[in-house]
Amino acid sequence: MEPSLPITQDLLTVPRTLPSGPINLIGMSRSLMTERLLGIGTPEKQVRMRVTQIWQWIYQKGIRNFNEMTNLSKSYRDLLIDNFVIEVPQVVSKQCSKDGTRKYLLRLTGGHEVEAVYIPEEGRGTLCISSQVGCTLTCSFCHTGTQKLVRNLTAGEIVGQILIARDDLDEWTNVNGTNNEIRLLSNVVLMGMGEPLYNFENVRDALKIVMDPEGICLSRKRITLSTSGVVPEISRTADEIGCLLAVSFHGTTDEIRDKLVPINKKWNIETLIKALRDYPRLSNSERITFEYVMIKDVNDSEMDAFRLIKLIAGIPAKINLIPFNEWPGSPYKRSDWSQIKKFADIIHRAGYASPVRTPRGEDIMAACGQLKSETERQRKSRKEITLETGI
Repeated sequence: MEPSLPITQDLLTVPRTLPSGPINLIGMSRSLMTERLLGIGTPEKQVRMRVTQIWQWIYQKGIRNFNEMTNLSKSYRDLLIDNFVIEVPQVVSKQCSKDGTRKYLLRLTGGHEVEAVYIPEEGRGTLCISSQVGCTLTCSFCHTGTQKLVRNLTAGEIVGQILIARDDLDEWTNVNGTNNEIRLLSNVVLMGMGEPLYNFENVRDALKIVMDPEGICLSRKRITLSTSGVVPEISRTADEIGCLLAVSFHGTTDEIRDKLVPINKKWNIETLIKALRDYPRLSNSERITFEYVMIKDVNDSEMDAFRLIKLIAGIPAKINLIPFNEWPGSPYKRSDWSQIKKFADIIHRAGYASPVRTPRGEDIMAACGQLKSETERQRKSRKEITLETGI
């Protein structure tokens, strides 16, 4: 009998606690920043202006040194220095693929590491970011899923990945207010390490900063959140975040999807499809993206394609076909290109867009499903995590 796989949030995971001392402003909501600034003595009549000024320096100009915030008085800058910091994760390494993809290994407070990937394309640049250290879903085709969940990322750590990529791309509004003609980082996808909907509040708070017109200022239609099917949080995503939704689908029968995406044992295909049909933002202009990894002799038959069409009938959708990206020890093989084409043609003839995602960054293990930081291969004990996080 197969051992039972974890398919819900790991209740023994130790949450990160805020360190003592100065507080990081990155990831704070406007309301919380207002509260914090009032707490250090900012006059109530000035606090709204101060929040806006600091917000613009951090998120529009990329400034992390209070002394460079020249529209604040010297005495107020000193007050901020005594009480706050502006910190992003540490870049441990950056790898560049021959196709231009960049993979960042980032170290967080406590020493844990995550990865983010920047993918340049003609007319756009997409950053794939992580929401958890590790993952609890154990999807059998995913390298990240073989890494046990350690903890959720904070809103600041999620936003920090975007700020780091913009640093690396040298893409900030300069001090005199001119913008780059072409935005190098134009899209964000939450398709990195972790299940975003198991870290809902932090993901929501981070994306509000990303979408804020005076923040990073990306349209909600340029942000895609990918879930493996955490059904109770799907409608909440529409109501509280409002970005585009993608679903890691990958199987057209419960038998197959149970093996590929074990969360299906909790919320099966019928339950998931019903939640997607009821999705508040569902429309032809805001289609749901179904992500479908093409695995040889597992889920790539013509019958699978016809079943997929039947399952999603009536749902405004796009199907992204993803050739399986192999990794060391993987139990699966990529579907033959001829079979992928047959599958795509069936989907296309049914009236759905069915792009085949070009594998990017495979030579640096940056492709979809390959992210896994070297330092988090084994589940750490509660004692070890406690020591590392300083709890």
